[in-house]
Amino acid sequence: MKNYYLKIKEIAKKFPNSSGVYFFLDKNKKPIYIGRAGSLKKRIASYFRTKDPRIGEMVQFAKGLKFEKTKTLLEAIILEANLIKKYWPKYNVMEKDDKSFDYLVITKEKYPKVLTVRGRELQKYGAGKSKIFGPYQSYRLLRIALGLVRRIFPFGKCALGQGKPCFDHQIGLCPGICVGAISQKEYKRNIDNIALFFGGQKKRLLKILKKQNPEKIGALEHINDVSLLQGSDGVLGAHGEGVYGRIEGYDISHLSGKDPVGAMVVFEGGDRNPDQYRLFKIKNLKEGKNYSDTDMLKEVLERRLKHREWALPGIVFVDGGLNQVKAAKEILRKSNLFIPVIGLAKTGGHSASAYMADKLIIANTKRSNKDLLIASKKIFQAVRNEAHRVAIGFNRRQGKKL
Repeated sequence: MKNYYLKIKEIAKKFPNSSGVYFFLDKNKKPIYIGRAGSLKKRIASYFRTKDPRIGEMVQFAKGLKFEKTKTLLEAIILEANLIKKYWPKYNVMEKDDKSFDYLVITKEKYPKVLTVRGRELQKYGAGKSKIFGPYQSYRLLRIALGLVRRIFPFGKCALGQGKPCFDHQIGLCPGICVGAISQKEYKRNIDNIALFFGGQKKRLLKILKKQNPEKIGALEHINDVSLLQGSDGVLGAHGEGVYGRIEGYDISHLSGKDPVGAMVVFEGGDRNPDQYRLFKIKNLKEGKNYSDTDMLKEVLERRLKHREWALPGIVFVDGGLNQVKAAKEILRKSNLFIPVIGLAKTGGHSASAYMADKLIIANTKRSNKDLLIASKKIFQAVRNEAHRVAIGFNRRQGKKL
């Protein structure tokens, strides 16, 4: 037993520092445990330091170890689920049953629903009524994974033909079944693509996208998110690139330089969280000094970052162009924070066509993540509009008090 332990420990040293799935094997090379990691090397190394008796038993019992790399952690999470379904490894299901896992369900109807379902509720979706994917060991990661995929292949949660656009449609998550903006055929195409991705058929999906929507290939290849990485395997840092973590949006408002204020709005999981909004009266105004909107933005960010009790954002969004983005980067750098900064600049006034021409300015992020951020333009427009609304409302209330 000791020789096998030393053998797999040596194998572990050769694991790559990349995302993927790992397998602990029995003497017949059958999986006894399947896991996923953002860093295979760091995750496997942790197994030889643990004091958890259950994990220690598994490592001692194992006779082999192998891995399969993936391009992203999201792909690793999906691959892990499909492999657990195929093998039902002993240490994945020990002390668990079907009711303890979580599943992705796609219903079979005119406009299919995409649902996350607890194992105990799964029976009502069986018997050919739905497509079922899983089991997933983490409900949180399944929800975030689905949220990421929804940015590329939107689907609705609203009532069919309800007559007015739902909030998800306004930020690009719903293709508009609520207002009849998408045909049944087009909607089914999105759902079929989701089924292919969660079914582990990425190669087939890419082949289809090459013909149908080649612009989605880049976003799909680089899909990743800080909120997915956090807590996924205990080895990656808390800050990085992403769209579905905590987005903080900032805007400055004043009436011809009078009563200037700043607003911070927060989006989490792609939706507004008004409980986290914060308002700032600009303090550092001096007679005769030209205190620009950029200076005011810096003040607001400096004051915000002093609140260490507030959760740090995954993305800082500023209403404006390159100057505002540079200002935000400077304040973050002074606080030793490397967080993606997104700006949205108007390039053609306020018409509908100009709205389409809004330009994203992206900083503090890897080039490989820019495709996903660009594909998420609608959510940043929603953050911009919300920050603007809150800032103007606060500014007007301040003016009435005088």
